[in-house]
Amino acid sequence: MTGWQRGGERVMVVARRDFDPKTFDPNANLIEQVRDLTLLAMVGIVDPPRPEARDAIAKCHSAGIQVRMITGDHAVTAAAIGRELGIVGKALTGAEFAAMSDEQLLKELSDIGVVARVAPEDKIRLVDLLQRQQNIVAMTGDGVNDAPALKKADIGVAMGITGTEVSKGAAVMILTDDNFATIVKAVEFGRAIYGNLFNFVRFQMTSLVGYIAAYLGAAIFVITGGVPFAPFVVLWVNFFVQVPVAIALGFDKPEPGLMEKKPRPLKQPILNRPQWLRIGFIGVLTAAGTLSLAAVAESTGFTLAATMAFVSFSLFCVTRGLACRSETQSALNRDVLHDRNQSMLFGLALLLIFLPTQLDFLQRGLGLTSLEGSQWLLCIAAAIALLLVDEIVKVFLRSRHMKDVIPPQGAVPARV
Repeated sequence: MTGWQRGGERVMVVARRDFDPKTFDPNANLIEQVRDLTLLAMVGIVDPPRPEARDAIAKCHSAGIQVRMITGDHAVTAAAIGRELGIVGKALTGAEFAAMSDEQLLKELSDIGVVARVAPEDKIRLVDLLQRQQNIVAMTGDGVNDAPALKKADIGVAMGITGTEVSKGAAVMILTDDNFATIVKAVEFGRAIYGNLFNFVRFQMTSLVGYIAAYLGAAIFVITGGVPFAPFVVLWVNFFVQVPVAIALGFDKPEPGLMEKKPRPLKQPILNRPQWLRIGFIGVLTAAGTLSLAAVAESTGFTLAATMAFVSFSLFCVTRGLACRSETQSALNRDVLHDRNQSMLFGLALLLIFLPTQLDFLQRGLGLTSLEGSQWLLCIAAAIALLLVDEIVKVFLRSRHMKDVIPPQGAVPARV
């Protein structure tokens, strides 16, 4: 029997006892009469996990999420199933878990992978202890006795098919397919959304710093009369150059290796101090490049200087968009060309930089003029130079960020 349990099988025993119909009392306590039985058979039942469950748990581990199995099965059976699924850590019974003090559990919690024969209060206690260690805790369950732990967890996940109405009411998420792998897909999808939002914010903040620095620099050094951009030019750049780039960043494909990074700390802001310093550095360089080109052209005429400022700043925005697609990975690849949506959006931004310098009605409305080929090349070279500066920064960041691509500690208790 123990051998079957170690193989992950649930064991049922079939036995019999004959009663004399004349003396048998159907109203008597039947439990007391379950003795002197004749063993007929033992049946091992295998309830194999879904094929995708092991892969999903492996992906959790690579993403820094620790999966625990909390079950009502026998400890030996639960441990065998846990090993089959790739759940690391020792197996405890609910009694052993309850007998341990909070201090002892907090020390050994990272080494516990399976808790069997648990009571509802054990589940709540496990969730509470994990939260004390500053973990984001997700709890899955389907029964009435799971409801308190689902409510206590940061993310309670109920089963949509087998789950009770009580568990669904206590949860914040309901799995319509009762598949653990769906949770992992949701985590991956959430990371992709956060990554795109992060890239979008970096792009917008860099552009904003560039605007502020450009206006301050123009006022201090009296370039283009102290006003680098006319109001309509600012609106044009914001709505017709930056918006396509921002949309491209917001709907970009997930970055490779997304599920191989450590979870973000709970209290970490979207932009930390080093990232703000990088944004400020690139923003100031953007303004410096814009004002330098405008100053060079100012001797030829104010309109030409304003046009050089518009074109150079707009091209800086495009190259910043390309650089912001990843915080550490190089932008000098063909990835954008292989993505039709990205190519169209960045191409649209470039077109909307070119048209105001060529169409008469846009030139009059924005106060711009046409540029010669050498002037275009100068603006393009400056934009590429800024991109290369950012590439150098990324080289240094990549070596540091390699530490994040490894199996860290995390916590998601789960019943599979």
